[in-house]
Amino acid sequence: MTVCMRYLVSGKVQGVFYRASARHQALSLGINGYAKNLADGRVEVLACGERDALARLHAWLLKGPPASRVSGVSTEPVDDYAPSGFTTG
Repeated sequence: MTVCMRYLVSGKVQGVFYRASARHQALSLGINGYAKNLADGRVEVLACGERDALARLHAWLLKGPPASRVSGVSTEPVDDYAPSGFTTG
């Protein structure tokens, strides 16, 4: 069963290849969605996939790529959204 979650990632997560790395992780887990920078310095990740894949992505989001410094990840479920592929923007 496909589930969609929105993650808001805070810390040093812009300008450190966080979105591109999140896309790579998501695609390797069979997750669709997007990662985008927000004006307040956070990164928003929308991820749709199987629950176990989302749990593994969430664990990765807490760490991020080597140059990032994640200080927090908030999550909320998203209803009725089924993106195709995974984009960064």
